[in-house]
Amino acid sequence: AQKTKRHQFTHARAHTFPGCCASAREGRTTVRVCYYMRAQHATFKKFFSSSKSFGCKSLEAATRRGNLKSSSSSLARTTTIRRGEGGITTTRTMSLPGKKLENIITPVPSDIEVAQAATPLRIAQVLEQCKISMDDYEPYGHYKAKISDKISKNMTEENKGHYVVVAGITPTPLGEGKSTTTIGLVQALGAHLDKFAVACIRQPSMGPTFGIKGGAAGGGYSQVIPMEEMNMHLTGDIHAIGIATNLIAAAVDTRMFHENTQSDEALFKRLFPQNKKGERKIARNMTRRLKRLGIESTNPDDWTTEERSKFVRLDLDADKVTWRRVVDMNDRFLRQVTIGQSPTEKGQTRQTGFDITVASEVMAVLAMCTSLEDMDERFGKMIVGTSKSGEAIDCDDLGVTGAVTSLMLEAIKPTMMQTLEGTPVLIHAGPFANIATGNSSIIADKIALSMVGKDGFVVTEAGFGADIGLEKFVNLKCRSSNLKPNCAVIVATVRALKCHGGGPAVQAGKPLDFAYLEENVQMVKDGCSNLTRHIENTRSFGIPVVVAINAFPTDTPAEHEAIKTAALAAGAAEVEICTHHAEGGLGAAKLGEAVTRVCEANSDASEFKLGYSTEALSIEEKVEHVAKEYYRAGAVEFSEQAKEKIALFTKQGFGNLPVCMAKTQYSFSHEPNMKGAPTGFTLPIGDVRLSAGAGFLVPLVGAFPTIPGLPTRPAYYEISVDTETEQIMGLS
Repeated sequence: AQKTKRHQFTHARAHTFPGCCASAREGRTTVRVCYYMRAQHATFKKFFSSSKSFGCKSLEAATRRGNLKSSSSSLARTTTIRRGEGGITTTRTMSLPGKKLENIITPVPSDIEVAQAATPLRIAQVLEQCKISMDDYEPYGHYKAKISDKISKNMTEENKGHYVVVAGITPTPLGEGKSTTTIGLVQALGAHLDKFAVACIRQPSMGPTFGIKGGAAGGGYSQVIPMEEMNMHLTGDIHAIGIATNLIAAAVDTRMFHENTQSDEALFKRLFPQNKKGERKIARNMTRRLKRLGIESTNPDDWTTEERSKFVRLDLDADKVTWRRVVDMNDRFLRQVTIGQSPTEKGQTRQTGFDITVASEVMAVLAMCTSLEDMDERFGKMIVGTSKSGEAIDCDDLGVTGAVTSLMLEAIKPTMMQTLEGTPVLIHAGPFANIATGNSSIIADKIALSMVGKDGFVVTEAGFGADIGLEKFVNLKCRSSNLKPNCAVIVATVRALKCHGGGPAVQAGKPLDFAYLEENVQMVKDGCSNLTRHIENTRSFGIPVVVAINAFPTDTPAEHEAIKTAALAAGAAEVEICTHHAEGGLGAAKLGEAVTRVCEANSDASEFKLGYSTEALSIEEKVEHVAKEYYRAGAVEFSEQAKEKIALFTKQGFGNLPVCMAKTQYSFSHEPNMKGAPTGFTLPIGDVRLSAGAGFLVPLVGAFPTIPGLPTRPAYYEISVDTETEQIMGLS
């Protein structure tokens, strides 16, 4: 760049990503990606005001001045495409599986600045690299596509790739870079180590996006792009889940209303109206209930009075309705509400509450199902409440299963996007780890495993610490999928370990205490008790561990060495220092090499095992197993409400289900401020919920809320739209 202009741009670089720029120069289309620092934001906006695409004339000029560089992987191939009436020639460099970033600058700009300066590949080109045919995907705009769930059926033991799960130590409220590490690792494997690698991550919820986090697409030079599209709606899966969940809620309350205001005969006539020929037809969604009730005649007019009454009256107990409405937002005032207060509802009020959408059972079913047929079956088994005679009432009884499945028909298909280095990412499902399963879908993982082939890598993320997300990955997800991980990556930071070693409280939105900005090796060593326990828990499942130290500029070599020593002593196979936030895949290349070695040495995952037997243990014993084995609690205390629920669910035949604990992510215990590796505490279980369709029970530790609240200064203060460029600002 000209000397007088150098201060305006801290970095500009060129990529020969195909087909992303309309202009052509010297017969070749070259896409440029420019990075800049926050202080030069105004200059950047002015420079690019004439080109919203960041890929045309303005960038051509910037490139000519800057002598920008691009670099492709060793698997690159060049093809020529001619477009338009004038026979414009576009030379594109196709690379399998990624494109290296070069000339990365320091300090790293904000996440959204990095993301918006990048010009991603068109999604069709990513899919071409992945060898996914046009019949197996549906484009959603230029940079996203829905992938057919049926591809998951192509996975076999012979053709599936290496399976890697990424978890972390107990985090601070700021997060320790687990998603960033997942993306950085895949960029390293794909763009730098010439492996076919796919990341599988969850869809961000709008609640945290506008609450504390401001986004969940990774960070720095290791993130999913376009990050605005990922964080804002994506392809609408969470909205579909919300509508499906609330349809069931509406069906429950409406059914109780009509049963309370009509006779059996009136209900029968309205549920089976006569057609013009005077015939009564049985709707498809009614057949499962008929079969369960043992009613064999397919002509409703032939039913006895008892059979008619048995079919039309669910007789739900209003005090034992468990199905809750949802909204994908942090709205604490919906935790407990009274419905039915309008005079039109004739005094049929009841207390209920909302959950955040990602904590719903519909979301859990999406994450746990293995096919469309399996999803439909699971939806039918979802329990909405208990009848006055003590029977479990499910969606098949309501006759709403087919409608719910139709709402979820597109949502079952994972969404493909890409990283900054062009490696593929599958985004599917978004359950929180503290109140739900905390993992992306089984379908996405199986699609990815079949895509990458025998020598490829699928890196899937488990939410929060290994005591929560990874435990559920093993005891819930792997139990349902029958997949076996070859390796686990545990992400650790000096900051979090100092917090666990006696450091001051870390709070989102407040400056870090000076203790986190200067060297304190002893504090790190003291905090390594937390890392040690996560390694021990993971190894108890027969999964070898690689520890990834997510390095910060304030870390010191002595602090890193203390972590490495503690991790190896705890049984970690390898430990690597990672700088992927600042350097992209290059900063995680050593981690990628370590993961490759561990996976190849454990290619058959022969020592992998589930944590407990669902058949041999009672519900109480399963809760106690998780609490004592993984959290190191001394005892478990069940409230009277929890005991009643356990007795009811056992009686109804659900005692053989595994458990999905809902607890704070900030401690092994139920107390967020109990840091490090506490032992001997009593874990309180305040309530137990049933997710029969998803296939587990949810013990709530203490009075744990299932819809978060907004902080004093939510992230939405930073999020806005530049009306000139139509770009979203403030996501992180």
